[in-house]
Amino acid sequence: MNRITGAYLITTTLSEPVKAFIPAPLPPKDPALSPTCYVEQNQAAELALARLSGVTGLVPSIDWLLYGAIRKEALLTSQIEGTQATLTDLFDDEAGLDIKNADDIEEVTNYMQAFRFVRENLRDEAGLPISVRLLCGAHQLLLNGVRGTGKQPGELRKSQNWIGGTRPGNVMFVPPPADEVPQLLANLEQFIHKEDDGLPRLVNIALAHAQFETIHPFLDGNGRIGRLLIAALMEYFGLLPEPLMYLSSYLKEHQMEYYRLLGAIRTEGDWESWVSFFLEGITEAATSAERGIIDVASRVSADRRLLLASQSASPASLRLFELLPMMPRFTIDRIKAELKTTFPTANAAARTLEGLGIVTEVTGQSRNRSFSYQPYIDLISK
Repeated sequence: MNRITGAYLITTTLSEPVKAFIPAPLPPKDPALSPTCYVEQNQAAELALARLSGVTGLVPSIDWLLYGAIRKEALLTSQIEGTQATLTDLFDDEAGLDIKNADDIEEVTNYMQAFRFVRENLRDEAGLPISVRLLCGAHQLLLNGVRGTGKQPGELRKSQNWIGGTRPGNVMFVPPPADEVPQLLANLEQFIHKEDDGLPRLVNIALAHAQFETIHPFLDGNGRIGRLLIAALMEYFGLLPEPLMYLSSYLKEHQMEYYRLLGAIRTEGDWESWVSFFLEGITEAATSAERGIIDVASRVSADRRLLLASQSASPASLRLFELLPMMPRFTIDRIKAELKTTFPTANAAARTLEGLGIVTEVTGQSRNRSFSYQPYIDLISK
């Protein structure tokens, strides 16, 4: 395709000349984006999102679903960048248990804090809109105290960066020079807030994510902030009332294709293949999340019925059970604190659920025991 997607500027980095790419403003033009790449797939994606929204009534609390979905997205988007933590590691950390990979877990929890910051601003009438300031605030939280803490958290880069390779001379891609970044982000912000450009909202999100990754405005964390932008725009545009979908699962599964298609935009002007891939990912991720909600709702309902039918059920065991979807790994001390009860009552509640096979004790010890709602963990880990 002969579409012009930007221009190259020769610049010098670490004493080596490189060709930095400056993307053209969105949306694509000369020619415009071909409708054949998105009409049918956009309809399928919007239908999948509507179905996902419709199954939330299967559980008593939307917070149950958000607990798992947000943590899964945080974990997967971090894994794309090389983090090795698992959901069980994350649940153990929240339960106060010892974990081996504390640094990886801190990166995941930082992402969750950044995501929470963005959502709170978008839901507050006095909060920041989708903007460079909002993303910089999220970036500061993302890199706080972790591997990228020395790479200007919360600030747009002031130096040239590159993607792939060991030095400027053998890199895969060189983003725009630092002095071009503020204006490019201003153009992107203007595109996001444009009332109507004739394209579906999901297509605009696909375009915005790719443009952000091409600009690469930070020294570190661009991938995670760019994927956080996807989730934020889904909510901002009203496409999904709650962040119940973890698109990073699809992007991680197809990671090499994900990167290849972003590269093809810059080298070949092929926006169409990227948009098609993105919409397919939305459909697959939303459908998977819908199935997951149904599976979780079925499992929790069956376990609740088992507990209610048991003669050993007590008010404390019932209250503990209702906490499990947001506390799938726990200690007796944590039950005691959550239920505001005594140690013997907390211990008896855990024993009741253990006796029914709902939770399992995982230490094999008689003291300092911890428990797992393993069937639930297995379901949301799929």
